[in-house]
Amino acid sequence: MKITLKKSTIGYNRDQAATVKALGLRKLGQSRELPETPAILGMVRKVIHLLEVTK
Repeated sequence: MKITLKKSTIGYNRDQAATVKALGLRKLGQSRELPETPAILGMVRKVIHLLEVTK
């Protein structure tokens, strides 16, 4: 699955910023290809409002 950071973490919880960082996203517009494991899916659900997800 491909995830892209579409919204800044500024103004959100530190936990959410740490989750985005753990997904490997640093800059707006940056994308990553990640496997659909339960751990990754849980992290994506936590910050879905900041991401764009495609399969």
